[in-house]
Amino acid sequence: MSQVELALQKAQSECSRSGLRLTDKRSNVLRILLQADEPLSAYDIAEHYRCDIGKPLSAMSAYRMLDFLLQAGLAHKLETTNQYVACSHITCEHEHQVPQFLICDRCHAVKEVGIRKQLLNELKASIENTGFVLSSQQLELHGICEHCQEKTEHGPN
Repeated sequence: MSQVELALQKAQSECSRSGLRLTDKRSNVLRILLQADEPLSAYDIAEHYRCDIGKPLSAMSAYRMLDFLLQAGLAHKLETTNQYVACSHITCEHEHQVPQFLICDRCHAVKEVGIRKQLLNELKASIENTGFVLSSQQLELHGICEHCQEKTEHGPN
């Protein structure tokens, strides 16, 4: 069984266990995110849906399905780019840390990494000591991924 199929199966069972309905359309949107090599906008998802599934999907419908996937913890929204990625920990059995995202400015690849809750709480307390109130604890760090760094070091072949 492929990683995508395993993730979809796990997502379906987690939704059922939580009393949520992972409909075929929602599952197809999750599949598109799982297969994507980079983050996708709702418009990108609608286009992939039309091409891959062979049925039209409006951007507004894509947003509704993405909202469901976000609430179910199956996808994440990258606020700095207004794009979406599948959660990379759908099939994990361990307790998840708070997700943070490393975004490559060259190839747009995204790596989801966890950050210890204690470290995030310390950061939050430090910020709140200034009188600032956080609306989100998600960190999105931009830089250059290892693959793009290697391409730069070795030059074009």
